[in-house]
Parts: sequence; C-alpha cells; structure tokens
Amino acid sequence: MRLFIAGLSTETNSFSPLPTGRLSFEEGSIHHGDATRDPVQYWTGPLHIWRNRAEALGWDVVESLSAHAQPAGPTVKSVYEGFRDEILGDLKRAGGADVILLALHGAMMADGYDDCEGDLIAACRAIAPDAVIGGLLDPHCHLTEMMLGNASLLVAFKEYPHVDIPERAEDLFRLAADTATGKIRPVMRDWDCRMILALPTPSGPMREFVDQMSAREGQNGILSLSLAHGFPWGDHPRTGARALAICDGDGDQAAKVARDLGQSLFDLRDVLNTDIADIDRALDMAQAEPEGPVVLADMSDNAGGGAPSDATFLLRAMLDRGMTSVATGLFYDPGAVRICREAGQGATLPLRLGGKHGPMSGDPLDLTVTVRACVSGLTQRFGTLPAPIGEAVWIEANGIDIVINDIRTQTFHPEAFEQLGIDLSQRHYVCVKSSNHYQAGFNPIAARVLPVATPGAITPDFANIPYTKRARTYWPAVKDPFA
Repeated sequence: MRLFIAGLSTETNSFSPLPTGRLSFEEGSIHHGDATRDPVQYWTGPLHIWRNRAEALGWDVVESLSAHAQPAGPTVKSVYEGFRDEILGDLKRAGGADVILLALHGAMMADGYDDCEGDLIAACRAIAPDAVIGGLLDPHCHLTEMMLGNASLLVAFKEYPHVDIPERAEDLFRLAADTATGKIRPVMRDWDCRMILALPTPSGPMREFVDQMSAREGQNGILSLSLAHGFPWGDHPRTGARALAICDGDGDQAAKVARDLGQSLFDLRDVLNTDIADIDRALDMAQAEPEGPVVLADMSDNAGGGAPSDATFLLRAMLDRGMTSVATGLFYDPGAVRICREAGQGATLPLRLGGKHGPMSGDPLDLTVTVRACVSGLTQRFGTLPAPIGEAVWIEANGIDIVINDIRTQTFHPEAFEQLGIDLSQRHYVCVKSSNHYQAGFNPIAARVLPVATPGAITPDFANIPYTKRARTYWPAVKDPFA
C-alpha cells in the first residue's frame, strides 16, 4: 500500500490588510518533502502521525510539500499555484497512490481561487482517480461542493480551541486505511445550518453538543461526524456552519444524520449568541473584580483570524485609565523588537509601538519603555503541539508589561509571558490577542475571563460582516433563514 502525504494551509480573511505571500509561508513553515525529519510542531503534527501509522503497517510513504502560513488576506496567485503544482508533481512522479492524506485548512483563498482546497483535491483526484483521498480540516472551513465531490473522507477538528488535532489526524488515517482495505465504504453528506457565529467548545451548550456528536461515531453505521463552523471573515458563497456526516455505504442515512446534527445546532442559536462587551464596559467589569488575574481577550486583533496583531485600542484605553498590574501581548511589531534588542536588556528608551498596519490597527502609541528581557526562539503550546513565537521582548511602560515579537501569531498559552519572566499570578489583568484559542491555556489560571469586542479586522458583529459573495440568508443577519 502506498500512502502520499502533504500539507498546505492558511485561513483567508477577505477583509485583512495583509496579503499572504511567500514570506508568510516562510515565516510559518515550509518543508519540501522532509517535514517528518524535523521535530513535530503545530503545522506538521498530522504528517508525523500519518507516517508513523503507515510505516507500522508496512506501507510505503511518499512525503510531499508541507507549507503553512498564519491567517491573513488572500494568497498571492503564483504562490498558491507553485505550492499546488509541487504537490501534484510529486504525486505524478510517485505514480499515484492508494491513499492520499492532506493536512489542509478549508478556508484558503488565493487570487483567482475561491476554493484552494477544492482545487487541490480535484487535481489530486484527476491524477489518482481510484485513490482514497482524505482531507484534515480546521472547523473554520467552508466545506465546498468541490471538496465534498472529490474527497473520499473529510474530517474536521471537533474542538475550538483546536486541542484535538492529533486525535482527528488519527481518525482520518484509520478511516482511510479501512476504506483502502475494503472494510468500509464511506459516503459523505452535509447540511447547511444557515448560521454564522463563533462556536467555542470548552463549556456550555457547545461542550455538550461536541460530546454528543462524538458519542454517535461508530454507532449504527455512522463513521464520522464533523461540524464545520465556517470562517465568518472569509467572503465565500458557502461561509457558515455546516454539519457533515460520513456513513458506511448509505447516502440517505448520511443525509439524515447531517440534517439532524445541523438542526440540533440551529436550535441552540439563541443561547450560543452571547453578549460581548465593548472596551469601556469590559474594563469596568475587570476593574470591579477584587481578585486576579482577569483575562481580557482582544478578540478583533487575533492573528489567528487574519488580523495584524498590532492594534492599540485596548492598551490605549488601559493607559488612559491609569491601570497597572497589567500583562499584555503578543504585539506583532518587528521594528520595535529590533530597536529593543539593539538597546539591550535594562535599557530605557522612547518607543513607537503598534498601529503599523492601517486603520484596523489604531494609532501608534509613543511610550517610554524599559526593556526587561529579550529571548530568541521561543514557542508556546497550542494543545500539545508547539507553535513558534520567534524573537520576543518584554517591555514595561507605566506599570504595564507588554510582550512584542516578530512572528505574527495569536496568544495561545501563559508560556508566551512566563518564559520571559512575567509571573501572571502577580498581575491583576492579562490581555491576550486571541478570539478563543487562548481559553485552553488561560482559563485554568483566570479568576475571570472577559472577551472584548474591540475594533479591528475580525470584529464579532456577525450580522453585519460586509460580504460581497455570501448572501444574507443566514442567522443572525435574518431571523428565519429557512423562510
């Protein structure tokens, strides 16, 4: 049995001011057929798992490109086509494969391509018409007709934060192996929930939804269930939540199960649409808390959703209030990082911070800062997998500790602060640039967690996202999207 593995992913924010080009992928991760020779990281974890499982079965493994970039605007056309053609060229030279497994995202767009994953899967299908083709997806995917029509299996992470990537990679390999050996005949069907909303899973109704969905797998011919949350800031005709069912040889059953699963989500819409405070209200609530740390999430400046991660709105408001005992980060500001590293630990200097990428970033802050620490090569945990931070600097200004770095990434874990020497247990307020993934790492240390509807590139106003391709036939844009 021959297994072909590859990875290509980024999440495209149609409204981001940042293009996604070659440098974005170089900053993220690019391996030309050798990702599994290097230590495992967030981007490459699935390929390590697939190679290990296949080799344990005595299969031949052909490894192709692994290229991944932080979310931003559409990918440059020539960059996408170059990566795609490298994968297809490797597949052709291998003479096809029995099983093809792809580590994807599901919401990648490029200039001229609204559906990069569908385009790639369809091209692989043309080369290997009889292969079992499996795609591992982020739940913030668009789940397009081209993807569904050309893949044999699509499996999305179930958790948001995405702490279950290794488990879902294992699921996809098992299903693909059983398909290739004739044990199962997977049939996929999806159902449009007609909802666009953030659906975090650590607690509340979504925790119960995911647990119940998982419990149904392996029962009565149900092979796999996924909920595609959709990526709200990707302007695509199929943006939004979709339920996906894979059943053993029975398309009618898969369609019914997908509809039942999707309807159960739609029925939860009102309780899932939680109130998110603006900056002033969130800071009022935070300052009323007698114990800390109070974790405030700068939701709209989340690099993991395509935002610049240098917005100053929340930090400026805290400075205006004279708040102290604050730790905040990660601010993507390579220029400021360079200046502080040149000055060195212990230096005090004037520094212009943030606000570099246009109106969505706010205005720069001119501060007098003291450089407390400079550290190279840091990572932070995302689930069990490491994610790079790069060059990181801890600066202090007006009683506020600020972490700046030179790799644009959201704040996943307290390690992003603690490895520089910041003791979060001694800070009353911790501000993280993240929409939801921070919860896995920060909820355990927080006295209270406050999501904040800050201005920025991914504001959580789902009813009013300015789509040009997605029709407004979804809740909460309309009260009854099924009318």
